[in-house]
Amino acid sequence: MFPDGEGPAADPAGSQFERRIRSFQPRRSRVTAGQGDALRRLWSRWGLDIDGSRQLDLDELLGGRPVVLEIGFGMGEATAQMAAADPDTGILAVDVHTPGQGNLLRLAESGGMDNVRVANGDAIILLREMLAPESLDGLRVYFPDPWPKKRHHKRRLIQPEFLTLAASRLRPGAVLHCATDWEPYAEQMLEVLTDHPDFVNTEADGGYAPRPGFRPLTRFEGQGLDKGHAVHDLLFARTGKPSGSTG
Repeated sequence: MFPDGEGPAADPAGSQFERRIRSFQPRRSRVTAGQGDALRRLWSRWGLDIDGSRQLDLDELLGGRPVVLEIGFGMGEATAQMAAADPDTGILAVDVHTPGQGNLLRLAESGGMDNVRVANGDAIILLREMLAPESLDGLRVYFPDPWPKKRHHKRRLIQPEFLTLAASRLRPGAVLHCATDWEPYAEQMLEVLTDHPDFVNTEADGGYAPRPGFRPLTRFEGQGLDKGHAVHDLLFARTGKPSGSTG
């Protein structure tokens, strides 16, 4: 779709890493003219492909700001709002949805937000191969695919193995913030996060957290609320020393 270097690659990591169960489905739906223009003009400056070939220098990438990783940002409206409200924090936003990547770049440019970088590809490869230990100041996973069918539960992102990897890349005290409107997935998130030795619930009662003011009400969330879905936020802080080693 895009010449080399002028937009996100179709399969940035290729086959150089072992196959695993993916928690996402790549989506290359129709890109509008505005999204395509933003991708072609801004990708070389604010975009990067997750190819696993190097370790990122986050200080260089985001001007020395503390960096929060956001996994799955949809069309990017909430990400742009959070970036505008907190320009001193860098947001490394990961998704595989090409229209959303273009839309977030367009929003960042129009809002004068140079604290956003858009990453294309598998967040697991990014965490494992391209981020240094204890390099992140936060991690956001908002409304991940709930994979509602029982046979697909293994595809859910919030699992013990993922949490161990994430903990190794978070600084002590950094917060993993999850949100979902799928009740069974919320229950699973709460269970696996509570049981994981590298995280502690920021809520004294050990339950869900109220939606923090910095997380905007997203369009997707609004659709869920209209359907009568309850939205649950979970905020867990990384403990002092990760129990597992991932490189």
